[in-house]
Amino acid sequence: MDNNCIFCKISRKEISARIIKENEHAIAFLDVNPISDGHTIVIPKEHYKNLSETPKEVLSDVVGLVKDVANIINESALKPWGFNYLSNEGDVAGQVVMHFHMHIIPKYGKNEGYVSEVKNKFVNDLDGVYDKIIKQLNK
Repeated sequence: MDNNCIFCKISRKEISARIIKENEHAIAFLDVNPISDGHTIVIPKEHYKNLSETPKEVLSDVVGLVKDVANIINESALKPWGFNYLSNEGDVAGQVVMHFHMHIIPKYGKNEGYVSEVKNKFVNDLDGVYDKIIKQLNK
């Protein structure tokens, strides 16, 4: 746990949150700055900086809780049309709180709520990128 991390404080219940559900390793609560109605954040109860640093067994509980909460929201009176699931890693990717978290963002219209804009979709030759990834696997 990180004593200064807001998500750790929510996990320890030192800060109140509108908790939707929790399991052994994860907790889900409504985002205080929602993009859409029902926007929920799911975090591991222990402090891990990002997805890459989170143990697989914890990730399993986080993703399982994401699924459970999405089903709860889907069956609620909110009746979303769909969902965006999002996690950012690092400042450059838009991560603001350095505690791994996943967003569940209900969609109520195609161009409402979370809307992404893709830039430089294909920066390099696909075969060249593939070769660089495979070389790392073969080390």
